[in-house]
Amino acid sequence: MGTSKSGSGGDRYKPGQSAPYSGQYERLGSRGGSTGEEVTGVRGKTLPPTPLPKQTYRLVDPSNNGSGKKR
Repeated sequence: MGTSKSGSGGDRYKPGQSAPYSGQYERLGSRGGSTGEEVTGVRGKTLPPTPLPKQTYRLVDPSNNGSGKKR
């Protein structure tokens, strides 16, 4: 459950990687900018593929249950 990159924009996760937390994940473009689209990720389930190569995800709204809380 590691991250692909770290930076000021938060941790980024690759498509096909297990979601470390449940919540809404924003899809980021190849240069790290927002695409304006979000997907729901469930802790332990894989994040969906992206329509273009080199896109990643960033957790923007963790769930308010035990699966979404960062420890």
